[in-house]
Amino acid sequence: MNAPPADESGSLTLMLGQWRDGNADAFERIVHALHGEFQRMAGARLRGWGDASLSRGDLVNEALMRLLRHPAGWENRAHFFATVSLTMRSVLREHARARLADKRHGGERLSLTLAAGELGQESMAADLLTLDALLTQFDALDPRASQVLQLTYFTGLGREDIAEVMALSLRTVDRELRFARAWMQAQLGRGLEA
Repeated sequence: MNAPPADESGSLTLMLGQWRDGNADAFERIVHALHGEFQRMAGARLRGWGDASLSRGDLVNEALMRLLRHPAGWENRAHFFATVSLTMRSVLREHARARLADKRHGGERLSLTLAAGELGQESMAADLLTLDALLTQFDALDPRASQVLQLTYFTGLGREDIAEVMALSLRTVDRELRFARAWMQAQLGRGLEA
């Protein structure tokens, strides 16, 4: 994703401030202006999810409803997009937990297969919860590297955009991302610790 022109970014900052100050029209303008970006972010979050009961639109709508109930004082465009991404993560985590609870309590039966490329929905929900737990652990370990990782994979910001919004050099962004990937790979390779 390319950074928007300065006037567009400034306009977003202005609209976010207006929304925080109680202007409901500002929220509508934000949603209208960023609808495509929200859909793309939801697609990135849902990639590999394999659960037809939750669409990109469902994920965007639920995340926006949560944000509408609790508008925050976003520091900048990146902070706003990171908040949207984390809210989508929260929606997916709750959806996964509900699916697993439904399965345990005799609700709709979820398919489970042993084919490597076709994991059942229960397995996908468990994988999402594992990923969420790992991201939470990593955020406690190294918040800056965690933010770089999440901005890279869940908002789609490019290296240059991440460097700009986090006030880091490209070298630092690359180093943090290498560390984050190595840490995640190590954790996924040996399982989740309690």
